[in-house]
Amino acid sequence: MDIDNNLIEHLAYLSRLKLKDDEKESLKNHLKKILDHVDELKELNVTKAGPLIQADSAGNILRDDVIKPCLPTDKALQNAPDKKLNFFRVPRVIEDAPARRLDGRNEHE
Repeated sequence: MDIDNNLIEHLAYLSRLKLKDDEKESLKNHLKKILDHVDELKELNVTKAGPLIQADSAGNILRDDVIKPCLPTDKALQNAPDKKLNFFRVPRVIEDAPARRLDGRNEHE
């Protein structure tokens, strides 16, 4: 796969990243190394490798559930860039749409 500036700019756009020229060049080099490594892995003979059920032979390591006090609201919100009352305020990401009832119909149907 050819990793050029167009690909890097497209990936940055999809990731909503603003990259400087030197960052783009660095990312291009890193992606090339990753893809070269993947190509090396493709050359491995894995025909005799059996299915892997669990990567770690220790199994699941679970901890006991312990009730602990919650983080106080004022402390949780202390570094929030935007807050209202006891809530974080974030930019709207969902466009306005007609309200829907639980049965899936529009409110005005």
